[in-house]
Amino acid sequence: MEEQTVVLIVGAGPAGLTTVACLTQLSIPYVIVEREDCSTSLWRNRAYDRLKLHLAKEFCELPHMSYPTDAPTYIPKDQFVKYLDNYIERFNIRPKYQTAIESCSYDKVRKCWFGMARDMRTSVVVRYMAKFLVVASGENSAANIPMIPGLHEFAGEAIHSSRYKSGTYSGKNVLVVGCGNSGMEIAYDLASHGANTSIVVRSPVHVMTKEIIRLGMTLVQHIPINIVDDLLVRMSDFVFGDLSRHGIVKPKLGPLLLKAKTSRSAVIDVGTVGLIKDGAIKVLGNISKIKGNTVEFEGGKENAFDAIVFATGYKSTANTWLKGANGLYCAGLAKRGLAGIAMDAKIIANDILSSYHSYT
Repeated sequence: MEEQTVVLIVGAGPAGLTTVACLTQLSIPYVIVEREDCSTSLWRNRAYDRLKLHLAKEFCELPHMSYPTDAPTYIPKDQFVKYLDNYIERFNIRPKYQTAIESCSYDKVRKCWFGMARDMRTSVVVRYMAKFLVVASGENSAANIPMIPGLHEFAGEAIHSSRYKSGTYSGKNVLVVGCGNSGMEIAYDLASHGANTSIVVRSPVHVMTKEIIRLGMTLVQHIPINIVDDLLVRMSDFVFGDLSRHGIVKPKLGPLLLKAKTSRSAVIDVGTVGLIKDGAIKVLGNISKIKGNTVEFEGGKENAFDAIVFATGYKSTANTWLKGANGLYCAGLAKRGLAGIAMDAKIIANDILSSYHSYT
């Protein structure tokens, strides 16, 4: 079975959906495939309950559709999913669900992409032929759990943050590994629900309030980034004080420049810092090994835990099936959040439009 189209899009997360919307505005034919049984599965099924968008809504809109006028400044997960569903309806997006790309290669003779996909319900293989390929399978495709000696023998429960919801582990000793936004927020949620919570802070991190970051992202459109960064760091110091005594050290680069150069985001505090200062959440260093339910840290300190939550991010799986370069685009893989996804989609659609004319 073979199907021909102009653009084949792999992934129906926000990056794939925004690319489709931009292509639709330009009347360019496409097919979008998704291995899960729904769109935006990360947001629907693998996000903790208290999650909100960490940036103000003006920095998180998708192309060609604004949030409702009564939407809060910081959109909760459920409202964002509803916004995505309305987006799908608005642009009449019909992904082919439970369709997994197994290989994708470029034919130099025919100057087109051939994608081999399997319908996961029927096992039928479909061959897609397209002039352009857009990889929108996400930087968050597969859970990333670091290799730690003894982890496979850990006597308690070890899960990735994508499986964490809310309010579990009351009265138990829980270790959160990872001090990004997810790790800090999950640590807060655990402590708030009565868990004896510790968090591993492995690298320097900026801690900001959502208001400080919102101000910074507004100012940087008019003022040099280094000046804005200096202001944000001073404001953070004023709000939180010196966090180094609590095991949290600032990076040398400012928060906006760090994001631009390394894709590492500042942490938006939801109350975690206060609990760390009060001793309700303990900050620990890098793990050296695990034995039974005992975790040993660099320096020789040991603690026993009932559970470990790995807030250690995700990795893309595109390199397991992708080959070639001609007419290939990547959407949402640059770790620039929803604003970066929107920018990618617009650029890709316009570039395909200019190339498409040479084919038609």
